[in-house]
Amino acid sequence: MRTDLFDFELPLGHIALRPVSPRDGARMLIVQPDGALRDAIVADLPHWLAADDQLVVNDTRVIAAQLKGRRIGRDTEPKIEATLIKHIDGSRWQALVRPAKKLSQGDVVRFGNEGRVCLLGHLDAQVEHKGDDGEVTLSFSFHGPALDQAIADLGSPPLPPYIASKRAPDERDAADYQTMFAANDGAVAAPTAGLHFTPTLEVALRERGIGIHRVTLHVGAGTFLPVKAEDTSRHKMHSEWGAISRDSADALNAARAKGGRIVAVGTTSLRLLESATDEGGTIQPFAGETAIFITPGYRFRAVDILLTNFHLPRSTLFMLVSAFSGLDTMKRAYAHATGSGYRFYSYGDACLLFRVPD
Repeated sequence: MRTDLFDFELPLGHIALRPVSPRDGARMLIVQPDGALRDAIVADLPHWLAADDQLVVNDTRVIAAQLKGRRIGRDTEPKIEATLIKHIDGSRWQALVRPAKKLSQGDVVRFGNEGRVCLLGHLDAQVEHKGDDGEVTLSFSFHGPALDQAIADLGSPPLPPYIASKRAPDERDAADYQTMFAANDGAVAAPTAGLHFTPTLEVALRERGIGIHRVTLHVGAGTFLPVKAEDTSRHKMHSEWGAISRDSADALNAARAKGGRIVAVGTTSLRLLESATDEGGTIQPFAGETAIFITPGYRFRAVDILLTNFHLPRSTLFMLVSAFSGLDTMKRAYAHATGSGYRFYSYGDACLLFRVPD
């Protein structure tokens, strides 16, 4: 499909720079199966679901993947910023760096901030490989848990560029950019639909008889990127690591067999569930990489309802929600959202989508 079909106008004033408080006070646009639109708030979620429906949340935890340092070993020492995007092994990460033109294969970058202690006071990494669009492979001087701790000491949460370009990250973001479910380190972007949840909302859901299940998908920086290809068939998705336990898969399959619906909290949970579900609609245990790319025409096998935020024009995520609820319906829903003052992107409001019947 042509990428420009997924374009839309978004006034800059609609980009949220901070989350609302309490988190479940965010607005929530209901998009019903017939395309009807209703305005609500996230705290109303239990009233839009039924007993025996099953929520699936992503328990990945965002690491301090934004590192600042300088190139060393040459006559000049230009400043370098790196965003870790994928863990390769115990000492190596794929990263996006800028300015990329200042680095060549074999260069060494020393990360560290004055006044902050990280083992020996700094963290060195060699550029093992340099690819396109600022992507490099960094081989660090530490390994395993020591490297994890060094990154945690020296890094900061990698806010999406549409927020970071408007203001500097601060201490509030360290808490604001984690969901209440965060448990497993590995994401470089938050599963933002989960940011709306509070303990109060969790209690209300459980009291209604709605189950909550945890899966893990370590969200990569590719989630920030618009599709540059003119046709969606030419876009290459970044792969991300995910896992669904046998207990979770069995519980979800059993609930579905009894008529319960699967409610994905976020596109990350949806993509993992769809990757793990066979042609017959049975969710299988899963542990591995997924690069699933969902566009209109895709036949959903696992997910019936999707809670998600409002996404970028031309993004793979807007393509996904268009596949789920229909492109014309989602364009109309987004026009309603902009006209009604909804807040967009990671710290913004939510929409609850009911899948278009097959």
